[in-house]
Amino acid sequence: MQQIFNFIIKNSNRLLFLLLLGISFSLAVQSHSYHKSKVINSANAISGGVYERMNAIDEYFNLRVQNQDLAKENARLKTLLFNNPDTLVPPSLGGLNAKFQTNVIVTKVIHNSYNVHENFLTLNNGEKDGIKPDMGVINDLGIVGIIENTSPNYATVISILNTQSKINAKIKKSEHFGSLIWDGKNTGFVQLIDVPRLAAIRKGDTIVTGGQSIIFPENINIGTIDKIYIDNKTNYYTLNIRLFNDMTNLGHVYVIKRKDSEEITTLEAKSKHE
Repeated sequence: MQQIFNFIIKNSNRLLFLLLLGISFSLAVQSHSYHKSKVINSANAISGGVYERMNAIDEYFNLRVQNQDLAKENARLKTLLFNNPDTLVPPSLGGLNAKFQTNVIVTKVIHNSYNVHENFLTLNNGEKDGIKPDMGVINDLGIVGIIENTSPNYATVISILNTQSKINAKIKKSEHFGSLIWDGKNTGFVQLIDVPRLAAIRKGDTIVTGGQSIIFPENINIGTIDKIYIDNKTNYYTLNIRLFNDMTNLGHVYVIKRKDSEEITTLEAKSKHE
């Protein structure tokens, strides 16, 4: 306390000057509207800049919550999309499309391998959230893989960048089918094999899911044709497909839960054993 008093006494002239300067400045501002408006505008500019930076910091820390909310909303919209029949389909076929009821579960990739031949992903949701083996996994750009194993809180996914993966796919414009595989060479490309030679195809054509399985709905994006080869052994086309997805950078994904998949699987199993 004594040091404070000593400081005040030592600098009394300066402090008095500053006090008088402050009083005179205040009186000048109060008595002149022009000066007053300038001071207010300056104060508003400073406080506005501070608030703007504080808001930017707050928004940054809220991005995670916002991303989760957006992912949940996308999942809801995808559920509506998969369950609504295409308005362009004739009424006689619309009822068939409407039967395929699907739920979409939003989750997040917490581990992703892409530098070996048999790549897997790990999701931070599992059996408690309704995720089961053989469910399809997609994101906003296209297919990601198929659920292989689950625990109460987690699930592993066979990536499309897995040499053991085999998914039904088709050329969107011609409806010709093939099997989607990966040759283990490039993370940006997969291959569509066993495409018949009579298919009219060209570079740039879009490849989508074929719908001949209970895992993926029809017409989910995969990629575009980059190169076309003829397999001399089978005399079928082999197409090199440039993926829409960047499989090395995955965040939120969606697990497709088809409600009638167990019924179809059980029925097909009975037919195989008869």
